[in-house]
Amino acid sequence: MSDLAAASSIAARIHPDYPEDDAVMEERLRLCPEGCFALTADGDLLGYAVGHPWHARSVPDLDTLIGSLPELGSLPGPAGAWCIHDVALLPEARGRGAAAALVGLMRDEARRRGLPAMVLVAVGDAAGFWRRHGFRPIPEAPPPGYGAGATLMKRDA
Repeated sequence: MSDLAAASSIAARIHPDYPEDDAVMEERLRLCPEGCFALTADGDLLGYAVGHPWHARSVPDLDTLIGSLPELGSLPGPAGAWCIHDVALLPEARGRGAAAALVGLMRDEARRRGLPAMVLVAVGDAAGFWRRHGFRPIPEAPPPGYGAGATLMKRDA
């Protein structure tokens, strides 16, 4: 995913209540380029997905630079899951299986890295979408930046 300006524009349109500084997406791309996926048609960016290794029962807070990624087996906090940071599709890209394909790419990357699970925060009305993709709520609270009503979810990779 190389068109950060277009991705930022999509993020602002799809997630207006959850803004993030462009530096967050730039950092995720730098730290884990294999976790950044672009959905294009005729040269136009229609959506993207961003993910990276993280801890098994948490995610970084919204609009937060993380500095580095935990490694599998590292201490004090090893990577234990693939964190789906964001999936955003323009309306014209929906209903064709693109989101499922992006989730599948994330799952494949988690498996390639030996991570047994995937975690995310569902915001707004997205929990139903994530349930259809096998995610279930877990008891831990999501970071406060996601606001009231956000749900931390997990599934096996």
